Amino acid sequence: MAVALAILATAVLVLVAGAFRPSTSSPGIAVGQPAPAIAGTTLDGAAFDLASYRGRPVIVNFWGPSCVPCRDEFPLLERELAAHAADNLAIVGVLMDDPVAPAQQFVRDYGATWPTVQDPAGALKAAYRVAARPQSYLIDRNGIVRQIQVGQFTQDDFDRLYAAIGGAP
Repeated sequence: MAVALAILATAVLVLVAGAFRPSTSSPGIAVGQPAPAIAGTTLDGAAFDLASYRGRPVIVNFWGPSCVPCRDEFPLLERELAAHAADNLAIVGVLMDDPVAPAQQFVRDYGATWPTVQDPAGALKAAYRVAARPQSYLIDRNGIVRQIQVGQFTQDDFDRLYAAIGGAP
């Protein structure tokens, strides 16, 4: 009887441990791996597909207008987009955890020049395994994730991380 209980307990532990272990076959985000696809509709109703940005360095930024660090980070992203125009840098926003209308107003008020993709069901948030806003993914010209920034960029963060994806092709 004791042997049977030990075997049963071991089997239960193995099953429980397996249920909480991340799957190695599930798609997700990792430095050195291709960026998960982003396809959807932007805040202005246009179709969007990240694949069309292949050949350019890209920063995918998960944000929302109710996120204070996102608001504080916005001017830095705007400056850096202009500063790295020669590299053909692209910034792509992904609206996370906020309604569309305030995001549209924020984009109008601050003059955002990059697209923001809607993510109403949270599929992009899940695919990119976003922990908090803002969170950014620096993707090289070949579509490979080279850096992940959790939290607001500082100028030093941006300069250090952008070096992994910027520059001439």
